[in-house]
Amino acid sequence: ARINFREMGKTVCLITNSPVPKSEVIRYFQPLGVPMEAFDDCVSSGDATRAEIALRKLEPVFLMGADRGFDGDRFLWAGLDMDFVDIGQASYILCMGMDDNANDDPEDYRPRMQPGIERGLPMICANPDIKVRVGNKLIWCAGALAAIYEDMGGEVIYPGKPHEAIYNLARLRVGEPERARTLCIGDSPATDILGASTQGMKSMYVGTGLKEHGTDFQSEVRDLLSSYGVSATYALPRLTW
Repeated sequence: ARINFREMGKTVCLITNSPVPKSEVIRYFQPLGVPMEAFDDCVSSGDATRAEIALRKLEPVFLMGADRGFDGDRFLWAGLDMDFVDIGQASYILCMGMDDNANDDPEDYRPRMQPGIERGLPMICANPDIKVRVGNKLIWCAGALAAIYEDMGGEVIYPGKPHEAIYNLARLRVGEPERARTLCIGDSPATDILGASTQGMKSMYVGTGLKEHGTDFQSEVRDLLSSYGVSATYALPRLTW
């Protein structure tokens, strides 16, 4: 669909809340069957997060979620000369997720984050998603920990969707297109659809994400989006051409 769209002279920019730079995101495209000619550029939450980290150059940081999986990828901070310390010596927290995003419970991390609350440390959330679908399974993301940190009274900086930084970076990369003529396509009401709305752009909800839809797609979509307090311009059961 994206290749056909680009052949019509249109521009496609992929936006992802993956907490790694673009170079690492697109490395996974070929095994997934996504050809490079399907898009003009790709912007990740990792790209926007690196910009936030660069503003805090040489400040000591407490890292959360540095496992050996995709969400714990060292490429997020490559070349940024990071000073990783215990939370008691840190100036801020960089949250990439849990130690084991597939099996851990975010609520169990409250004691680990409590010293950050007591010391007033801001948290940079590298992936604002609460959950993401991997195959047939939903796994927790850094956004789940960030929500708890906010509930505890902490300050969270969100470079990714649905917040402004990642959209500004994406629009800059593809020549500042007119917002009213930009369509944001995604399967997450809390990030894709909300982000489009707050940024003044149209949205298309695709029903392949958090919910398994049945036969009454229109009614189910209306109820799902309403539960998140958002509405989409368009909706499709799946993205096809």
